[in-house]
Amino acid sequence: MDGLIIDDNRSMADSLQKMLGMLGVSARVAYGSSPAMSVLGSFVPDFICLDINMPGVDGMEILAYLKREPRLMKVPVIVVTSDDQPETRQRVLKGGAQAILIKPATMDILEDTLKKIGILE
Repeated sequence: MDGLIIDDNRSMADSLQKMLGMLGVSARVAYGSSPAMSVLGSFVPDFICLDINMPGVDGMEILAYLKREPRLMKVPVIVVTSDDQPETRQRVLKGGAQAILIKPATMDILEDTLKKIGILE
């Protein structure tokens, strides 16, 4: 299992990577949308944790790209955001995300989310 974390906040991305590691799941980190697009050019992850509030190309644009790119469209996406508004939840789920994690995510919530989308048993 090899995931990809896309977040412009280094401490948040690194923290999420450590939590995933504690659950036995490895993940690469892309600190922002430009590095993410570079990584996705040659790597198809088993899942993606995606921040939606990033400067420049935001997470919603990346989500739209993922869902129309044939080699990436079936990759499960977990949106990780501090925006807990019902309209945001609706927008990301309609956009193709499988789950939403509200920052700061706890280990229990992360584990439950990974189980719900089939990354963990």
